[in-house]
Amino acid sequence: MSKKRVSLVLLSMMVFMSVFLAACGGSNKESDKTNQSQEAGTEKATDNATSEDKKEDVTLTAWIMPNSPKPDKDFLELVKPYLDQNPNVKIKVTVLDWGSAWTKITTAATSGEGPDLLQLGTTWVPAIAAMNGIEDLTSKVEEIGGEAGYLPASWDTTKIAGKPEVYGVPWFVDARAMFYRTDAFAKAGVDPATMFKDWDSFKEGLTKLNGVEINGKKMSAFGLSGKNDWNVPHNIFPWVWAAGGEVYNDGNTEAAFNSPEGLKGVMYYTGLAHDGLVDKTSLEKNSAQVESDFSEGKSAIIVSGAYMVKNLLTPADQGGMGDKEAAKNFAVSPLPAGPAGQSTFIGGSNLTVFKGSKHKDATWDVIKFLSSDEAQLNYSKITGNLPGKKSVIDSLGSDPNYAAFIEATKYGKSYPSIPQWGPTETALVKYFGNIWDVVAGVSGTYNEASVQSQLDAAAKEVNAILNQ
Repeated sequence: MSKKRVSLVLLSMMVFMSVFLAACGGSNKESDKTNQSQEAGTEKATDNATSEDKKEDVTLTAWIMPNSPKPDKDFLELVKPYLDQNPNVKIKVTVLDWGSAWTKITTAATSGEGPDLLQLGTTWVPAIAAMNGIEDLTSKVEEIGGEAGYLPASWDTTKIAGKPEVYGVPWFVDARAMFYRTDAFAKAGVDPATMFKDWDSFKEGLTKLNGVEINGKKMSAFGLSGKNDWNVPHNIFPWVWAAGGEVYNDGNTEAAFNSPEGLKGVMYYTGLAHDGLVDKTSLEKNSAQVESDFSEGKSAIIVSGAYMVKNLLTPADQGGMGDKEAAKNFAVSPLPAGPAGQSTFIGGSNLTVFKGSKHKDATWDVIKFLSSDEAQLNYSKITGNLPGKKSVIDSLGSDPNYAAFIEATKYGKSYPSIPQWGPTETALVKYFGNIWDVVAGVSGTYNEASVQSQLDAAAKEVNAILNQ
């Protein structure tokens, strides 16, 4: 692809992606804040230090997303041990709202004026790298364990597909699994050990769970969101992958999700709603609303990220769901296997060094600290997301609530790491949304032909994007 064509693609992405969350971070929607800044540091070296011991004072700027309820303060608390050991360093934190972050970041990348340390959603890395907006870190990554220290699906997001250069370090992982109400399963006589085995047993279990009554309140079997969710592709692709479908062909030159396998995955997932196993009012909701419905006892099963464990275990006076009945009666399971096996979505965020930074070595030193086992585990406790490092993820295995997520990471997939993903996702949201309209009875007749027509239309638009 010529530089001119790459520029056209990236310009289109700046327009399309400004409205996207990229759904690659955690789900702390209620805490989103825009352009919050806070500065932290310590006093200069003590009087006992010699002049030779003193290092040049440096103030680093960091742009992060609202990964936790108090994102700026939580980040500064996380890096406090580093700042204590490096009194010459101060860090100024700016929190970007996910909805406006793309525009601000691409503007910074094109102008060269931006932060030192930059958090990027995993699907954003290849585009910003192609814009020459972030540093090539290939020569440094062995200092933080290299590729072997991270999940393959996460490590793939640090590069541009087909190229060896590494532009980021996985900071935390967003993996999806199934939360279910243990009391509802007991009441309906459903064994979770067998229900989550495969698609057939899953649908059979949903049929038994549908309408189960707990404390005088009837539940729908499965809570899922439709076209008004920021996670539309992330919700659907695990079922496409489990059926043997893919996003693109092997060379990432043509759409592949409209294959017979892709259609089979979409029909199974959307068919659960069409068959009445889902409260269709949920198809007008987003992920946060569906998660709230689960906590309120409106559904027996939902798909969510590891942050939902933290939400359920956090007391209500601290902004969590700990006072709900669901918090006392939940467990977590991997998604059931489809014809091609198990699959789930793997996203998250990576840490990068901004190309225009004047303090690149100091910024990398902070990234090394954030990649340490202790910092990784501490941030996981703060955000509820899985750590980026594989060894730290595995250390959570003794907690049954996280065991399912750890299992899911073994077969989880991320999207192909190409600069054109932004406008591709825009097209997918539009046409997958059309499919949900058909399921909801808003337009057309739900059948294989109507779903295939939407997949084909999406593929046509995606192929045009890939060939720009």
